[in-house]
Amino acid sequence: MHFNDFTGKAVLITGGTRGIGLACGLAFARHGARAILTHRWGSADEDALRARFAAIGAPAPMIVEADVSRDEDTAALLERVKAEHDHVDVFISNVAVVQRGEGTLELKRRSLYKSLEYSSWPFVGYLHAIHRAFGRYPRYAVAMSSDGPDAHYPAYGYVAVAKAVLETFVRYMATHLFADGCKVQALRSRQVMTESYKDMFGPEQVELGRRFAEFACTPEEIADTTLALCSGMFDAMSGQVVTLDRGAAFVDNIATLGPRLLQPETEAT
Repeated sequence: MHFNDFTGKAVLITGGTRGIGLACGLAFARHGARAILTHRWGSADEDALRARFAAIGAPAPMIVEADVSRDEDTAALLERVKAEHDHVDVFISNVAVVQRGEGTLELKRRSLYKSLEYSSWPFVGYLHAIHRAFGRYPRYAVAMSSDGPDAHYPAYGYVAVAKAVLETFVRYMATHLFADGCKVQALRSRQVMTESYKDMFGPEQVELGRRFAEFACTPEEIADTTLALCSGMFDAMSGQVVTLDRGAAFVDNIATLGPRLLQPETEAT
């Protein structure tokens, strides 16, 4: 078994211009892949992004504004990709809308649908669209999830439901695409200090999270794990939801973690 050669291969990453998505693009690009990074609402500084890739001697990325909830944007994106590549080798579904749920009585059906539209369905929709455009599925498909379905976080209800649906799609798509040779995985992470985390939980929770920093993975660690899942070394595995948390789930209890909240910050850090 040898590490896959990604030289010149197209790696499509939705929400790829910052945080975990950008880290994944850089990780694959270090191995010669062409990163295709999507964003929406003009949120990307394209010159700064290209400079990040140039600094590591990686191929320049393709940066495309494309709303994952709009089929016409997806089709136009894949036409651009098709003009330069004959296939998408890796698809990473990374977009998750930051939709706060402020208590049971404030939950809205429309907000739930929006979360599903942005955080769950694009994993399936993009796989369909890639097959239509290229006549085959990617060799690898990875969905970025979280432990929200199994753990309570303030105002996280919409996202948690969307991630539960996403993970269910991963399991079923792995079965459906088995004969096509597409390896399908979900990668769960816990707290990762990205801009999306700050938008969801606010500065006070970010500050509190510093006391548990040894359990918080970095975007780069998540990117390296994603690269490993697509390396060829894990091709016997598909339809898995892999948790990346440095073992935090095992020690996540009042007796173990609670005392950290009572320690002065200088001791805890």
